[in-house]
Amino acid sequence: MPFVPFELERWQSTWENRVRYNLSESGVHPLSIQELLDLAGASPAPLLDVRLGYSQSNGTDLLRERIAALYQGVSPEQILVTTGSAEANFVVCWRLVEPGDQVAVMLPNYLQTWGLAQNFGAVVRGFALRAEAEWEPSPEDVRRAIAPGTKLVVVTNPHNPTGHVLSQEMRQAIVARAAEVGAWLLADEVYQGAERDGTTTPSFWGSYERVIVVNGLSKAYGLPGLRIGWVLAPPGFAGEAWARHDYTTIGPAGASDHLAAVALEPRVREKVLARTRGILRANYPVIEQWLKRFGDAFSWHPPQAGAICLVRYRQAISALDLVEKMRAEHDVLLVPGDHFELPNHIRFGFGEELHHFREALAETERGLKRVFAD
Repeated sequence: MPFVPFELERWQSTWENRVRYNLSESGVHPLSIQELLDLAGASPAPLLDVRLGYSQSNGTDLLRERIAALYQGVSPEQILVTTGSAEANFVVCWRLVEPGDQVAVMLPNYLQTWGLAQNFGAVVRGFALRAEAEWEPSPEDVRRAIAPGTKLVVVTNPHNPTGHVLSQEMRQAIVARAAEVGAWLLADEVYQGAERDGTTTPSFWGSYERVIVVNGLSKAYGLPGLRIGWVLAPPGFAGEAWARHDYTTIGPAGASDHLAAVALEPRVREKVLARTRGILRANYPVIEQWLKRFGDAFSWHPPQAGAICLVRYRQAISALDLVEKMRAEHDVLLVPGDHFELPNHIRFGFGEELHHFREALAETERGLKRVFAD
């Protein structure tokens, strides 16, 4: 099979550090090391004493203990610390997916697992989140996509790019159908903790014996530069994922492991997540009012979680052309809906510092009015 490239990541990684205004990011403005230590009331001295050797490859005992404590009835042996949640998804797919396997993926979505499964030789089917149902899928679509013989089901909850949180009924329906056909269920929960209303999204963990959870510090925690993610899985699976991790990045950086443990100390974790939710609550009304100024050119559903707002536009220009014009002519980076299998949409990130975010929106407005007028 021809290789399926990861178009979203290539687009962002090429330009996100070269533009003046980056509205492509799906997390909040990142913390600095000093800001994290200030929130923790911690001295930088222990960080400065971290040896620049190999850290424990599956994550230090302290970090895995703090991750395990986030889930009921979980031991540190069930946790594999990875280089970001991207590596977590990779080692899970590498362990599970073989040529000819059937994989069901929620669409639209961050298309890493969609592309990985195809590159590992699987047949991938999507089940659609429906805009008319405020991005809830239909039970019928779920059942059709998770057909008998399905090896793996992939969900993202809270969801990227829509910011939707699945209803309890839909979570139960997905679990029940996966159990009915004997499929593994991979739940990417990296936006958990970034809910605008402050209500933490329930984890899929514990709902079924074949559930695997992936999470990390990039989105809800505002710490993407640490590159810390994790796999939570049944004990035997966690060990098999670790065996594949030996072939990839071997282990997390020692300094990142140390700072991740600082961030996940319970008292500090609450402060970090409170900061994130404060940014979302302050910034979403700004982009909502900004979008309304365009009249009926845009339609959208307010996101429940994440610093992301998925917007449909009426104009005939393709999203790929639109975002390229914005980048080249206005130094603004946006994400085209095509990178989520969703044409005529744009994903706006609204997690930046508020003063810079307002500047970015002002320049974006100038650009969009020019593009839409052409």
